[in-house]
Amino acid sequence: MRYYTAIVHHDEGSAYGLTFPDLPGAFASADTWDRIPDAATEALDLWFEDQPDVEPASLDDIRKRDDVAEELAAGAVLMPVPYIPADTATVRVNVTLERGLLRAIDETAKGRGMTRSSFLSSASRREIVGTSA
Repeated sequence: MRYYTAIVHHDEGSAYGLTFPDLPGAFASADTWDRIPDAATEALDLWFEDQPDVEPASLDDIRKRDDVAEELAAGAVLMPVPYIPADTATVRVNVTLERGLLRAIDETAKGRGMTRSSFLSSASRREIVGTSA
């Protein structure tokens, strides 16, 4: 997993805008602060669909950039965004869970029309990335 730094811009009365200094042309918007992780993840997924793999710059290197310094001076903030590359290959794993927790997982997954695996994958991604997907 890699972390890409987003510059989060926000003007009064508008959505939050995100750009990624390492990824020219990658951008996103979110109506609320809480929706930023979803928007950022979607932007990274779309960018990497047809762009080459890019190693993220360190936070220190990004802060040293003149264009980033200008954005920060204008009120923008930096946000690390974890990115899990799309990889549809599945892997079978063996995990150990408390019996009560496993029952709760299975009941919740069933109630949502999900398999145990899809529920655990979704919950794990949400915990790591902060998205609702």
